[in-house]
Amino acid sequence: MISSNDFDQLKYKTLKHFWGYDSFRDSQEEVINSIINEKDTLVLLPTGAGKSLCYQLPALFREGVCLVISPLLALMKDQVNQLKFRGIEAEYLSSELDDYDAEVIYNRCKDGLTKLLYISPERITNKQFLQNIEEIQLSFIAVDEAHCISEWGQDFRPSYQNIKEFRKNNPEIPCLALTATATPKVLEEIKIKLELKNPKIFQKSFKRENIRIFTEEVSDKFQRVFDILKYNHSSGIIYVRTRKEAELLTEFLHKNQLKNVDYFHAGLTTKEKNAKQNLWNTSNNYVLISTNAFGMGIDKDNVRFVLHYSPAPSLENYYQEIGRAGRDGQDSFAYLLWNKQEIINFEQILKNQIPNKSEFLKIITYLYSIFQVAEYELPEKVFQLNINGIQNFTKLSIAKIKNVLNFLHNQEIIYYNDNKSLSSLELLMQADEIDQLPKKDGYFIEQLLRTISGITTHKVMFSEQNVSNKIGISIHLIKERLKELQQKRYLEYVDGALSSIKFLKPRDERVINSSYWKLFEHIQRNKIQKWEEMKFYVENNDYCKMKLILSYFGEKNSKNCGHCSICEKNKQTMFGKNISTHLITLLAKKPSTIEELSVQLNYHSKENILENLIFLLDSGKVKMLNFRTYTLA
Repeated sequence: MISSNDFDQLKYKTLKHFWGYDSFRDSQEEVINSIINEKDTLVLLPTGAGKSLCYQLPALFREGVCLVISPLLALMKDQVNQLKFRGIEAEYLSSELDDYDAEVIYNRCKDGLTKLLYISPERITNKQFLQNIEEIQLSFIAVDEAHCISEWGQDFRPSYQNIKEFRKNNPEIPCLALTATATPKVLEEIKIKLELKNPKIFQKSFKRENIRIFTEEVSDKFQRVFDILKYNHSSGIIYVRTRKEAELLTEFLHKNQLKNVDYFHAGLTTKEKNAKQNLWNTSNNYVLISTNAFGMGIDKDNVRFVLHYSPAPSLENYYQEIGRAGRDGQDSFAYLLWNKQEIINFEQILKNQIPNKSEFLKIITYLYSIFQVAEYELPEKVFQLNINGIQNFTKLSIAKIKNVLNFLHNQEIIYYNDNKSLSSLELLMQADEIDQLPKKDGYFIEQLLRTISGITTHKVMFSEQNVSNKIGISIHLIKERLKELQQKRYLEYVDGALSSIKFLKPRDERVINSSYWKLFEHIQRNKIQKWEEMKFYVENNDYCKMKLILSYFGEKNSKNCGHCSICEKNKQTMFGKNISTHLITLLAKKPSTIEELSVQLNYHSKENILENLIFLLDSGKVKMLNFRTYTLA
């Protein structure tokens, strides 16, 4: 038996070998010891505290496969890619995989080759999964984003509540529950609904001493972002609401000669996403302007600032996103820009994207009708989805339609793919039947067989661009020919550049009318409540910003942080000579506006700066070039 001292040494060697770290962070080592000693464990560590290591490292020490339950496919893919890059065997199961790919993964787990298997919570009731899992030795269960089990969490997923039943069939297997954003009420619910047995609880304060939070009411946001970035020489993230905003803001900054900026959103191809993310990851001064599609599972410790171009939809989202700054413990900034009109507009948008019950049912009924899905039927194929077609029929807004589609996707009722991805192709005939086809069709299929391997036995992901390069036919023509052959039922083709949908549960009108609608309604009400809390945080000018966050997460007796925009405003000690010296130093370099001076002085209040400028103007040390710009006299 290995001694405690030898085991500790082995832990540190493993940490260094696979992750490159010399020491553990915060409570990581204690959490790892708890799960290795087969204790149920509950972990509440803020974003950036390294939660994933808490289950990834012990998975290497315990015999069997660690089953990781995670709510987001993008997060699963990201984690698995990172683990494989480090040389750790990991896989994920998702609805986008066909039976052949899933079987390969199950067999690797049965053979003991895979150490971590990621699944969505919905999969633990899947018959195929339950049959296969009986033949797989599990080391422990890790429930990531465990707040999703709570009806009061910001991402409620009812399927998380099935984990308790799954654990009853595997009572000897320990469970590790992890979350970065949970109020005391949610934390208690996690313990009860997962039936954790005398869990060891590890909880760290949400206070981040090294992050300075600034909220600012601004009318011209493009100009304000430019003012902030002009003096920035470090890595950062700017969060915007829409893909269009990401692209327009990037274009504006490029026109103003800021070249170390790019945009990132879910509409990019996987290749484009990887290229942009890799450039940002390896650079010390690159800035990505992104929708919330970016940031999950990122492991970059020198992000110096996170800027919210608009308020996040909830305090949980906001805290998670600003927590991506300053993971190395160095001073970092969180900027939030807002204005009253935008808040009114967002409130209106939020309410306008929520359909009533008859609209909700109309969208779902149309989905089943257009693809001819009968009651209790579950088609196996993937369908191309035309959102505009749904809009033309239902006369409802795209926002309402997408809200319903995303709900159905999150509850794994359908698999809705709205991202650009590789296309898929499967031949529906035997190779020896090709000779009997019309000459034109047979010749084209022969070319496909020479270009894409595996299509005679299973669905294969492929790129039309690669096929075009090899056979010298335009992408447009290839797509047209594939659609023709699909209509003749020679093959199954899904164009990755278009939205697609796959039904995951049989059509059941009774459940749709009651359970689905009630759940959808609850989630929408919760969404509005979360926004009201965020709105209060943004508009409030009386309380320390960090203190408001801590209070929201249950830390009621915290002190003011001393360096957020509110604390800075309340300080009176920086008036007069001290800041005047700083102003003279900055204006000696170049004429500047109050906004530019504010950024360079780490956001001293504009009132503070103006008072000192008036003093310098009166004493003849500074003069005005125009109604906005100051320079040395």
